[in-house]
Amino acid sequence: MKVSLDIGVSSDLSSRLWRGLPRARPIARETIAAAVSESGAAPAEGVEVSLCLADDATLRALNSRWRGIDRSTNVLSFPSAGHGARRRLGDIALAFETLKREAEELGVPLADHYRHLIAHGFLHLIGYDHGTDGEAERMEALETRILARLGTADPYARLKAGE
Repeated sequence: MKVSLDIGVSSDLSSRLWRGLPRARPIARETIAAAVSESGAAPAEGVEVSLCLADDATLRALNSRWRGIDRSTNVLSFPSAGHGARRRLGDIALAFETLKREAEELGVPLADHYRHLIAHGFLHLIGYDHGTDGEAERMEALETRILARLGTADPYARLKAGE
């Protein structure tokens, strides 16, 4: 499957913040390609994913509007039915400040946490969820395999070790 990735920045503030991760665009493209390959997803050719590099305020507004939760979050995914010549798989939005804070708290490189959240968001677009323990285990195992393809450590290793 060939996925076209449309990457945008939500505001001037977001543009300044995302300069803190200079390779954000190529990392996103590599991660989506690995997620497509590892997941075995095979929608029609000409699939498009939109990635919005945003800030906490933007994610808070989206989270409030679409989920009724009035706080920022690290990543949101919005699957789409898709229309037009290119089938739109959906949209992924990430908040830089939350992403950076979480990476620091976890003691992982910012780029690694970003890769994880891109993979996580993409899996939501193709139908994965973590609402039950079984769903979460399947999704986390796939995320781990995607990240391993990219040389990124298992983001769930701490939880598995009981930390």
